[in-house]
Amino acid sequence: MINLKILKQKNLILLEALAGSKAYGTDLPTSDTDIKGIFILPKEKFYGLEYVPQVSDKKNDIVFYEIKRFVELLAKNNPSAIEIFHTAKEDIFYKNPILDLIKSEDILSKMCKDTFAGYALTQIKKAKGLKKKIFNPMPKERKTVLDFCYILNNEEIKNGSILLKKWLESNKCKQENCGLSAVNHIKNTYLLFYQNDKNQENSTFYYKGILKNNESNEVNLSSIPKGEKSIAYLYFNKEGYAAHCKEYKQYWEWVEKRNDTRYENTLEHSKNYDAKNMMHTFRLLDMAIEILEKKEVIVKRPNREELLKIRSGFFTYKELIKKADQKIELLEKAYQDSTLPEFPNVEKLEKALIEIRSKTNL
Repeated sequence: MINLKILKQKNLILLEALAGSKAYGTDLPTSDTDIKGIFILPKEKFYGLEYVPQVSDKKNDIVFYEIKRFVELLAKNNPSAIEIFHTAKEDIFYKNPILDLIKSEDILSKMCKDTFAGYALTQIKKAKGLKKKIFNPMPKERKTVLDFCYILNNEEIKNGSILLKKWLESNKCKQENCGLSAVNHIKNTYLLFYQNDKNQENSTFYYKGILKNNESNEVNLSSIPKGEKSIAYLYFNKEGYAAHCKEYKQYWEWVEKRNDTRYENTLEHSKNYDAKNMMHTFRLLDMAIEILEKKEVIVKRPNREELLKIRSGFFTYKELIKKADQKIELLEKAYQDSTLPEFPNVEKLEKALIEIRSKTNL
């Protein structure tokens, strides 16, 4: 099994370099140290059934791509791969000279407009999407089916429906003493029957209640004897309940996995967005423009102070969206004026890959 330890023991690493904020020059004292690089599989692994495209640690702070996978990413103008390949010299720990067979001019193309800017727009959505989670926290206890049930067309109801829980409370009824029977041809609508405690004790039958327990995802149907009269119609908003369960699951998974430092930072600047994601939006847009205009990849950012202002929450979300729109206009112009090829030179990249494999004695 190939892992990080074996990569170093067997000298399989072709490139090892700083990545993330420390490579961009936008790191803070609290920033993690990210490492990315390239490795090459020994021939018996590559020719066999155990091809390994990527090796990483548990937190993905350290990630190495197998050379074939890495060239595939370059051929798609993947931003992460392009950044790794163009890391500033001072941030490279080790580079095998054989990687010089891969030429920057064979990689860079007009595709960078879509790959870099497309990823940047994803960051905008992520940044704003955090607002709902942070400023609308969900209770630890999930709502039950009862919270999505309504009583319809009852003489006590003036506005057409009332929440089941309120109806039960006002009528001093228990959900456990209720019986439901489906209404033919009307989705999620039921006839509701009721037995009070005294009647249940003296009866030869009893109703099963609306819910079996609080974990139930469906209402509970009972066998209704002939001649019994319903006292109301009940409607179960099943779609609303399903949406709540999905949102609840997503929220608490986010709480479990969230980066607490970034979360506290978002609360601190009170601008309702993830400032770090927004910083990466502008970094990516700037890099795309530079690639199209200068045919150059500048990983270490010259506008560090401006990016750190964005990360600190200095701007409002509205201001940043306006700035992003202006950047996108510049990007469109750079794309139109660029003399870069439409696509990477896949044939030359493949030739370089084959030569790297053939010249590496593993």
